[in-house]
Amino acid sequence: MSTAPRRTAARPRPARRRVLPALPVLLAAAALALPVGCAAPGELRDNGAVAPVTPSPARVPLWPSAPTASSPTPLEPTGSRSPEPAPQPVPDLTVPGQDVTTVDVRALVTKDPGVTQDERRVLEPCPGCELRTPEYRDLTGDGRPELLLAVGLADTVVLHVYTASGDRLLPIHRVSLLKEFGAETVGTDLWLYEPTGSFRTGRLYRWDGVRLALADQKVEGIGPTPEPEPTPPTAEKPTVEKPPGTGPTAGAGAGVVKPSAPSRPTASPSAGSDAAVGKQPQPQPNTARPAAPSATPTAVPLPETKQ
Repeated sequence: MSTAPRRTAARPRPARRRVLPALPVLLAAAALALPVGCAAPGELRDNGAVAPVTPSPARVPLWPSAPTASSPTPLEPTGSRSPEPAPQPVPDLTVPGQDVTTVDVRALVTKDPGVTQDERRVLEPCPGCELRTPEYRDLTGDGRPELLLAVGLADTVVLHVYTASGDRLLPIHRVSLLKEFGAETVGTDLWLYEPTGSFRTGRLYRWDGVRLALADQKVEGIGPTPEPEPTPPTAEKPTVEKPPGTGPTAGAGAGVVKPSAPSRPTASPSAGSDAAVGKQPQPQPNTARPAAPSATPTAVPLPETKQ
């Protein structure tokens, strides 16, 4: 009896995943992302639009023709001052269109209660007084300029700063300075300088929403301090020996040089004869002195003549 071979059932094979068609898509995506995301070492890379650069505010001097001061004003500690009341508008004075450039400064000096009676003397002939030309700078950051008014007296200058509040004029700063001071604005900052010697004191004022308040102060050197020159010691005058006969006792004719008369030759001059007449002995040379000529001339025979 033969047995038929058994057929074994075929096992189903798992389906293969097709990865080859998706590979080119991934490579293309990586190639597109390479120039945007990163760059090779040493190559440029695009990081998008550059943010605009805002230039820093420049320093603009106030009253540049005025010279600097000779000594500083003592700084008052801010903690020792009592709170100041809120500023009040100048009475009987309006600002049409909030334009402070239209304000009459002479009327402002007359009507502002913060201007003292001594300051009002600038409206009349006053020795040493001056009312400087007003300056206009934006110190509150609202885009409109403020009015800076300097009232000069004999020894000091009072600086007033006003801003427009609606149609009224509001005083926001008042400070007394020396006759000669330096001032400038840096953006909306107000700097006041008072130099002395080799140092300069600076004070920074900023708008705090109510007034210009003191924000910073500094002292900086502007040059070396000159040292006094030492007094040279008194040197002793050297003693100069004068030849005999040239001193103040030489006689009335010492300043005039006269030719000396020729002396007669003597047979035997000696030092003793000089001492006899009160003359100083003269040094004798070492060389032998020639014989003195005879006082009697020698007769010279005449040649004979033929008859």
